[in-house]
Amino acid sequence: MRTHADLRYSVTSKGRKANYSTRHMTTKMNAKLLCAALLSIALLGLSAVMTFAVDATGTWRTEEDATVRVSNCGGGLCASIASLRQPNDPQTGKPKTDINNVDPSKRNRPIVGLQIFIGLRPDGANKWTGQIYNPEDGKTYDANVVLENANTLKVQGCVLFICKTKTWTRQS
Repeated sequence: MRTHADLRYSVTSKGRKANYSTRHMTTKMNAKLLCAALLSIALLGLSAVMTFAVDATGTWRTEEDATVRVSNCGGGLCASIASLRQPNDPQTGKPKTDINNVDPSKRNRPIVGLQIFIGLRPDGANKWTGQIYNPEDGKTYDANVVLENANTLKVQGCVLFICKTKTWTRQS
């Protein structure tokens, strides 16, 4: 029976230890190939997880404590107000409406459910451009939306060269 030493070394006719045996070298190469394959699989799995993590769809909390639901629509992004911190008008006790809209015919529509992203289209990696409606002043602005990471969405509204940026935080 061969011992561990017999498998690791070949012995020359003079009894000296020589090079590693072919069998040991093959086993060592197989172990390296296995490690390389496992590392490749792990990296592919990590990149797949990262790809899914950069999806902007979901529910987001605004700086004003409103909840906004972002979804895919027609190759771009849509967003509507899902809830408000104070959903009812304190004066009437009824749900808040779009009272500041520049179009008087739209002033009776409820704020909850209101679409606020208009025509947002991809404009690079994790970036969309289009328009955003602001129910606080009833106006529509040019918009840039950037997904900074899996849990942070930067929403920017601009008039000419003056812009205001808000940070939204992922809720789900």
